[in-house]
Amino acid sequence: MPSKKLGLLIGAEEEDWPSALEAMYRRHDPVAAVNGEPLHVQVERVRVHPFNLRADTSYDAVVDRLGHWQLNPREWLKKVALFNGVYLLNNPFTFQSMEKHSAYVAMMRLGLHVPKTWLIPLKTYPDKPGYQETASRYYDWFDLPGLAGHEFGYPLYMKPFDGGGWRGVSRVGDEGELMTAYDASSQTMMHLQRGLENFDIFVRALAIGPQVNIFHYDPTRPMHDRYQVSSNFLSPEHAAEATAVVKTINAFFRWEFNSCESILKDGVLQPIDFANACPDVAIVSLHYHFPWAIRSLLAWSLFCVASDRPMRLDMNTRDYLAIADSERSYPEKLAAYEALADAYFDTERFAEFRATQLGHLDQVMWELAQAQEFDDMLVHNVCLIFPAHEQEQFIAHFRGLIAAWVQAEAR
Repeated sequence: MPSKKLGLLIGAEEEDWPSALEAMYRRHDPVAAVNGEPLHVQVERVRVHPFNLRADTSYDAVVDRLGHWQLNPREWLKKVALFNGVYLLNNPFTFQSMEKHSAYVAMMRLGLHVPKTWLIPLKTYPDKPGYQETASRYYDWFDLPGLAGHEFGYPLYMKPFDGGGWRGVSRVGDEGELMTAYDASSQTMMHLQRGLENFDIFVRALAIGPQVNIFHYDPTRPMHDRYQVSSNFLSPEHAAEATAVVKTINAFFRWEFNSCESILKDGVLQPIDFANACPDVAIVSLHYHFPWAIRSLLAWSLFCVASDRPMRLDMNTRDYLAIADSERSYPEKLAAYEALADAYFDTERFAEFRATQLGHLDQVMWELAQAQEFDDMLVHNVCLIFPAHEQEQFIAHFRGLIAAWVQAEAR
């Protein structure tokens, strides 16, 4: 009887999606069939410890939510991918080398409508041998207010070149705020990016493998109320474009579990943030959309282990650039990029697997969302995040949103 092991590499702050995914695997056991035999998947939370670089491992795939932030687990992930052939969600090699800066550059090269972005030197140079001397000899003086005013205008955004959880992002409304933000950046290298205000819609797309959900997102609201419960807020053409954009980004960089933020303004969809090693899947932010994320994560992680999907450490950049350099229109290029993405994700084979092997997945998720263990998980996470005097209010709030999802699914 075939058996596989899925590892969950998680941080201390996450007790919602791992618990829900573990529950789904328990309830959906055996989860699939391989050569006519039932497949069982053991789900285990990965521990961090010293490791032999030649050591074997029991994991077939790992969902990674920690390696981007901490060195020891990141190096373990690299080791098991290179030495043991473990499949990783996400790819630590490209997330380390292709941070937000490289991601912007690459997608600009492909012709995506990324807003104007500049990289500016550090405000404070590191106190390291040779750095100060090199900076004094070869770093040009520049007029930051002049650059901002001439190239961007206000408002603009200053954000770290490597990003991460909206860390260090500043909306800059005038020269005074510009200099204050730059002074505060210290030794963090920063981007300046054109501000897109008075926009039509702020879009966040969450992609897990080839599965994409497009959300109407409002970053001005509190975290628990940013993902709106709405549909048909984009035209079919813009929804298809947003889907193609995030699939293109993820396949290009070999990312499996990533989100893309875009702004629709004056009819143009402009990606502004799309290198997210740990995309938001918390129940207290996704709420109504949380069950979709869990069942999609199960479907894709299971497909990867059941099909022995090989870890791709190389990138086929040349194939994308050939399209970029062609005479095709932007829609034609985007369609060609999406075709490359579907080839990478093996989308057709995955769809067949989802239909034939996971016919009961939606029902299992629907039942879990109504189970006591799901409610206990929801209550536990609300109590972790919200102050005591707000917990009763938010428990009722999120229960109501999950109940709305259950009713919608029943229909």
